[in-house]
Amino acid sequence: MALLSSSASTPCIISSLLDTDLYKFTMMQVVLHHFPAAQVEYRFKCRTAGADLNPYIAEIHAEIQKLCQLQFSEDELAYLRGLRFIKSDFVDFLGLFKLNEKYISISPSNTSPGEIEINVMGPWLHTILFEIPVLAIVNEVFFRNNHPHADLSEGRKRLNQKILHITQDPRLKDCKIADYGTRRRFSKQWHEEVLLTLREKMPRNLAGTSNVMFARQLGLIPLGTMAHEYLQACQALGPRLRDSQIYAFEIWAKEYRGDLGIALSDVYGMTAFLRDFDMYFCKLFDGARHDSGDPTQWGERLIAHYEKNRVDPKTKTLVFSDSLTFDKVSELYMHFAGRARIAFGVGTHLTNDLGFTPLQIVMKMVRCNGQPVAKLSDAPEKTMCDDVAYLAYLRQVFEITEPVSTPSIPHTQTKSSHV
Repeated sequence: MALLSSSASTPCIISSLLDTDLYKFTMMQVVLHHFPAAQVEYRFKCRTAGADLNPYIAEIHAEIQKLCQLQFSEDELAYLRGLRFIKSDFVDFLGLFKLNEKYISISPSNTSPGEIEINVMGPWLHTILFEIPVLAIVNEVFFRNNHPHADLSEGRKRLNQKILHITQDPRLKDCKIADYGTRRRFSKQWHEEVLLTLREKMPRNLAGTSNVMFARQLGLIPLGTMAHEYLQACQALGPRLRDSQIYAFEIWAKEYRGDLGIALSDVYGMTAFLRDFDMYFCKLFDGARHDSGDPTQWGERLIAHYEKNRVDPKTKTLVFSDSLTFDKVSELYMHFAGRARIAFGVGTHLTNDLGFTPLQIVMKMVRCNGQPVAKLSDAPEKTMCDDVAYLAYLRQVFEITEPVSTPSIPHTQTKSSHV
């Protein structure tokens, strides 16, 4: 029987700065070249009711301290330099880079008993790499304390069932699935085993992984383009709020010249996205990514939008990445197959499905250059902002009439001690 156990000799959770999602590097390169002076703030939120993280603050603190001691090795820099879209000056910058403890703080929550506050404040260029490893740290610390002798056999059984679900259905032979599970994984060890198993048992269907470290180590394709924080920051960095989504896409196109062409569609909801994603962007970008709202409706609307703009949807990619299960993957694939190129990014369902309830944790940008920023997605519970007036203004500017939730992160002026 294979067991996972925690002990004093447990190695550090994050041992490489490559142990993060590719889109952190692709966005960071844009920040270096276009917004090097931007100042930002991120806040952590645990959406899992009853999950008490307070007992683990010291342990999380210690892991973050270890994270802040890491630097990129020459071999890691050479790997990044070999990616076609990574520029040499950015790799040179990374050769000098370290995460700085002064930009991150952690403490018990003053407003929500049992919760913790993790705040990141500082230059965007020097804080952008905190999010993914910090979330991975919180997850692994929580699970190794609450399930210190986890039996992996249940996880292996579930993983094999998922693989058979895909490989034994001839209709899914061309279905491509990528691992997007770094931030909510059960552990780094289990994450690696999942990828090794997928590579061995469904190589035809494994598109790659968002995790750059495992892509390098296991010979997989690293995948990712932009995240919500990029479009949110452009609310403060662009010339006019109403044009911030257009501005974000234009800066992206200027940086990558047609590469990394998957646009994120849900920062202001699908209606606002389609309004801004005109014929120029339809032709320029390779496709779009779904991350909230009804995925079938989203795909139908996007295909219709391409056709309206005289673009063949069969030449474009629809990427689905919102809380996917393999059942949902197969359902969506068979619905859209032959009508567009279809790809899937599966996260928690791959890397944290061992019979335990996963943590629903996020770390989102809430301010840029002192101004509130927000995402108004098609899933209201995902809205995160500390300024109700700004949310209302943002809805007005983007002509959003659908109801959205009130801010999920209360604003606090209380300073917590730095890690």
